[in-house]
Amino acid sequence: MGDGNYEKILLKISKAASLDKEEIERRVEAKRAKLSGLISREGAMQIIASELGINFDNEKLKIDELLPGMRRVNVIGKIIGLSPVRTFVRNGKEGKVANFTLADEKSNVKVVLWDVNHIELIEKNELGKESVVEILNGSMRGNELHLGSFSEFKKSNEKISNVNIEKQVYEKKIIDFKNPDSVGVRAFIVQAFEPKFFYVCPECKKKVGEDSTCATHGSVAPEKRAVMNVVIDDGTESIRAVLFHDNIPLLGFDLEDSEKLTEQKQNILGKEMFFLGDVRNNNYFNNAELIINSVKEINFDELLAKIESN
Repeated sequence: MGDGNYEKILLKISKAASLDKEEIERRVEAKRAKLSGLISREGAMQIIASELGINFDNEKLKIDELLPGMRRVNVIGKIIGLSPVRTFVRNGKEGKVANFTLADEKSNVKVVLWDVNHIELIEKNELGKESVVEILNGSMRGNELHLGSFSEFKKSNEKISNVNIEKQVYEKKIIDFKNPDSVGVRAFIVQAFEPKFFYVCPECKKKVGEDSTCATHGSVAPEKRAVMNVVIDDGTESIRAVLFHDNIPLLGFDLEDSEKLTEQKQNILGKEMFFLGDVRNNNYFNNAELIINSVKEINFDELLAKIESN
């Protein structure tokens, strides 16, 4: 977790240009300052690399060396998770999109396929889960690798045995959050709303009507679930965060104690915690929100050790 990708590319540039890492980072920050901070560290570093005559285009990279904004990416990995092919309509035309998780020994990344020929390989089961594949000429959009009609997607003869299946999370400041980042952030809870309760079908987990009827499974004994919103702030910006049933107790909430929900809500205000989640766009409010997957207490001993090691 963290800025491992950035550090690896920083080291590569340092070796290729025979410059200290500190000098390259100084140039990165100078470039960001010149552009009024409108460019990310990763983007600024790629500009510096280009100015130094260093180009990663068409170089075969490990997944943990991929950075947002990279073009003409070449990588080999094993498909460890595959989502169903989806159909969508855009400008009156029907299209398809598929995505999967690609892993190697070091890391993993979400890959998105837009080309019908690539998607057909998935649909015909010519490539699927556990397949080792080679990708040529992909593009990084945020922390996702996207393949278009100019990309290549094919079976590889390389053997990959041990792969890193742990979901990759990047520590970021809230002001730098972008959809669909998976992020970790240390922040304060500055606003909290009481949990809202609803009922779901025990089979498919979809909401049921007031008569306890599921559209798929008919009359059921519904399960009570909860959702809760908080606003967190890390000093750069604030963002609305959403916690679903199983993660709400991580804040210290007892959902069974309905009489003390207001008191419990007051108790978490001002609390500093480490939040892990996925940035998504809320279409209703037309702004970004954080879907929280995990919450951790701040370990100040670990934090102090980390600061002292830098």
